[in-house]
Amino acid sequence: MGIVSPLTIGGTATVLQLNTEDANGLWTRALDAGAEVRVEIDDAFWGERHGQLTDPFGHRWNVAQRLRDVPQDEIVAAAAQAFGSG
Repeated sequence: MGIVSPLTIGGTATVLQLNTEDANGLWTRALDAGAEVRVEIDDAFWGERHGQLTDPFGHRWNVAQRLRDVPQDEIVAAAAQAFGSG
């Protein structure tokens, strides 16, 4: 059927998102199962606990847990500061 892993084609163009109530627990289980950290899990300015992993088959996964609702103006200001526009 032509279905191959990202390892077969040298990478992936997609990232799968997992939203969970326990990001730290899921993160630990994924690492124990052989995943590698791409972006360390941390509290993000947009109100999530968030990190990115690559599984042993080459698939990328975002792990996210909603922590709080952040007003749009706060997100814009934090993004500008984080990316050098503010």
